[in-house]
Amino acid sequence: MKKFKLLLIGILLSTSFATFAQQTVRGVVKEQSSGEILPGVSVVVKGTTRGTETDFDGNFSIERVNTGDVLVFRYLGYANKEVTLGTNFNLTVLLEESSEQLEEIVVVGYGTTTVKDATGSVEAITAKEFTKGNIVTPENLLSGRVAGVNITTSGAPGSGSQIRIRGGSSLNASNDPLIVIDGLPLSGINLSSINPNDIESFSVLKDASATAIYGSRGANGVIIITTKKGRSDYSLDYDFQVAFGEIKDRINVFSADEFRNIIAQQRPQDVGLLGSANTNWQDEVLQKSVSTQHNLSVRGQVFNRIPTRLSVNFSEIEGNILTSQFDRANVSLSMNPSFFDDHLKVSLNYNRAFVNSRSADAGQINAALRYDPTQPVYDSSSPFGGFYQHINRTPGGILIENGTRNPVAALLQNNNTSNTFRQFGNFKVDYKLHFLPEVTATFLVGFDKSTEEGSFFNPLNSPANYTDLFVGAEGTFLNEFNNENLDAYLNYTNTFGKVKLDAMVGYNYQSFNGSGNNTGNLRNPNDAGFTTYTNTPVVLIGFIGRTNFTFNEKYLLTLNYRRDGTSRFGPENRWGDFGGAALAWRISDEDFLKDSKVFSDLKLRASYGLNGQQEGISGDLYLDRYRFGNQGSGYIFGGNPIQSTIPSERSNLRWEDVATIEVGVDFGLFDNKFTGSINAFQKNSTNLISDAPVADGSNFTNRVLQNIGDLQVNGLEFSLNADLVRTEDMNWNFNFNATYLDREIKELALGQDITVGGIAGGTGNFIQLFREGFAPNSFYVFKQLYDNAGNPIEGAYADLNGDGIINTQDRYLKGNPQADFTFGFQSNFNYKNFDLAFNLRASVGNYVYNNVNSSLAQYDLLQDNAVLGNIPTSVLDTNFNSTSDVIISDYYLENASFLRMDNITLGYTFDRPIKKFASNSIRLWAGMQNVFTVTNYSGLDPELAGNGIDNTNYPRPRTFLVGANIKF
Repeated sequence: MKKFKLLLIGILLSTSFATFAQQTVRGVVKEQSSGEILPGVSVVVKGTTRGTETDFDGNFSIERVNTGDVLVFRYLGYANKEVTLGTNFNLTVLLEESSEQLEEIVVVGYGTTTVKDATGSVEAITAKEFTKGNIVTPENLLSGRVAGVNITTSGAPGSGSQIRIRGGSSLNASNDPLIVIDGLPLSGINLSSINPNDIESFSVLKDASATAIYGSRGANGVIIITTKKGRSDYSLDYDFQVAFGEIKDRINVFSADEFRNIIAQQRPQDVGLLGSANTNWQDEVLQKSVSTQHNLSVRGQVFNRIPTRLSVNFSEIEGNILTSQFDRANVSLSMNPSFFDDHLKVSLNYNRAFVNSRSADAGQINAALRYDPTQPVYDSSSPFGGFYQHINRTPGGILIENGTRNPVAALLQNNNTSNTFRQFGNFKVDYKLHFLPEVTATFLVGFDKSTEEGSFFNPLNSPANYTDLFVGAEGTFLNEFNNENLDAYLNYTNTFGKVKLDAMVGYNYQSFNGSGNNTGNLRNPNDAGFTTYTNTPVVLIGFIGRTNFTFNEKYLLTLNYRRDGTSRFGPENRWGDFGGAALAWRISDEDFLKDSKVFSDLKLRASYGLNGQQEGISGDLYLDRYRFGNQGSGYIFGGNPIQSTIPSERSNLRWEDVATIEVGVDFGLFDNKFTGSINAFQKNSTNLISDAPVADGSNFTNRVLQNIGDLQVNGLEFSLNADLVRTEDMNWNFNFNATYLDREIKELALGQDITVGGIAGGTGNFIQLFREGFAPNSFYVFKQLYDNAGNPIEGAYADLNGDGIINTQDRYLKGNPQADFTFGFQSNFNYKNFDLAFNLRASVGNYVYNNVNSSLAQYDLLQDNAVLGNIPTSVLDTNFNSTSDVIISDYYLENASFLRMDNITLGYTFDRPIKKFASNSIRLWAGMQNVFTVTNYSGLDPELAGNGIDNTNYPRPRTFLVGANIKF
């Protein structure tokens, strides 16, 4: 009995010791150099699949661990770290920076992955890799940074950008990528009211296997924006910058004295119309600008429980055309607590933006080119606000002479303003089931609502004839837009031996509504008066699914599926099925390569996917729609006049389909000192939506939107990241990317050409064409003939078809606005407390049609209707007289290849200048935006948004910047 009792006591004691030996380890992970907490760090018990990730506060906890267990910590850009557990189960872990990038967290549609596990063409750009400089809108943080992504922004303050991923995939529907911010898909590219300082990272999804999860909206690529979130550690950041901008370049026109001479030579009968002033009208309509930006952000815990971030931004951006102004105020709030040992995570994001802007008509730059330089800006005897105008005083009163009007007056006397209030945000709940922790349920609701109120005003002393019915203009308008989104999905993650499974199913609902009104011109008695509109609501519904399989950490398979429905199309075409598949093989983990001293990482990828396209078209084209006829168009019914109604065209549209096949290689060399990727892809767009002719009598108009053709895009992409130097005192890294694109229209309805690209100079002229076998928007021109001295002969063109007649059959296609090759280069250099960064971009093979010269540089235009008008001095190179004889000539089509330095910045950081605080720094910096451009293009700027026609464009200024970043 005694021995039995001793045995029982021994068993109980050993059991107790074993029980007490198993503990819960908790801790926080921070960056070693700065002490910043690190969210999203992978923490795994070595040799097992048990682990977790640090939350937004850098905290983690793992249950059932023993003394002697080894924890492995992995995080993007930091060296892996192993910690052996002893008697301390409350850890503070410090990670050192490293060139290792394979564990980088990449946000993808409805989830995340890592660079190591990514099977599609996805690129993540974090804050430390952003483009620097005078960044007013978020998309410019990516400029020149990602292969295959081209961002073009005009010089107008706060202007939006044209973003193209792999050249787009449509002809007449939208070519804009889908923008998703914190899980909320936006409508179009509307980022001017978003504070760039709130952006944490971008994920760019390029191939169809990655974008297929967004179905009918992923055809042009997807850009996922993640904003900065709250943390438990307190921090305060204040950023300030001031920018001094000036448009340096001018279009060469005749000076006042030169103009007097040319008039004496070409139009001696009009010498009497010349004035005595010497006015440079381009200098008069352009101005130097001073702009400021303030950003203040605070992070910390509310009630010692809720990680929170609050930020405020004030931007006052002055434009470089008279009266142009863009002012923005932003407030953003992020709260992201977690409960029940991180089983329940809640995220709240809310943003408010107030944008006040005054727009300036960029067309007045063209008016400045035309206005007589011998006339003054002001005239004390002028009844039109003291501004000089060409007038004729008659016994009945004053008549404005027919011709270009004073551009300074046109800017200063026009007050076109808008005030926009925008609010957007979302509420997200992630719940990891207690009874089944492999399953996480996610629910997200979001909204984006904006209200724009605007007015236009011209004073009563605006130019007008005494015979005019009204003077000037006055009115208001209102536009309201609402975007609502709901996501619900389940995610299942588990490991079965060597197989890791990650599966997701979900549902998405999104609706778009818009309405507004316009008073019209209240001074015009013949104006239509107060009108209202309500857009046809658009509803999108999607059922989604994705599965990721990983076998032996080397072989990866991703499958995506989405069934989409849209109210934009009729019932018979409303639903579509989209999906993709991607395979990846981590060759570097194979036995024959894993010990290689050259290849530290090597992964082969292949993918195929099908996307849809339905953006950029109205939501009511399939409906029977009617509009009222003119006031004088009606009929008598019952003795009463009834205004007529006219049926509008109908379009029985369906989805554009975009299928993409791609192969790619991701590589890392010499312990990932050099990393990069190579991608080759082909996109085939079918059922293209285009505004094309229809047979007479078959519809209510002669052109309607139709699904009429096919487009193919072939491309190659290369990117390289290099950590050239990494020592205690000095770091130097760079990114280089290159893209080749070849776009070709494969099929159009009935093989018929479609004319596009309307131009100034005459009526009804066009300069571009959609034609089978050529790139979209190819330029359609006559081949110019030259004399023996190499001078162009006016109106002399090559008879390309040899029929002895020069007509439209002799026009040919030459070049297109799309570059064959684009390049980006970003360098970041740090030496002790100094930092130097710059960005270069290049474009090769893009053509621009110089519509400024083609429509203005002819001697006949020295007569501007009833007055004299200036013209570009390029007329001296051609001696052309008549616009109509030369406007379609390929002489005005120029190779606009360029090399541009977008920005350069130099900074110095003072560490702990205020000794009272444990952690603080002040960085002072200076820089320049739009540093230089090397090009043979004769116009102001070779880089144009749109279709490559240079006519009325807001020039980009050169900007000098100084700023300070203060951190506590």
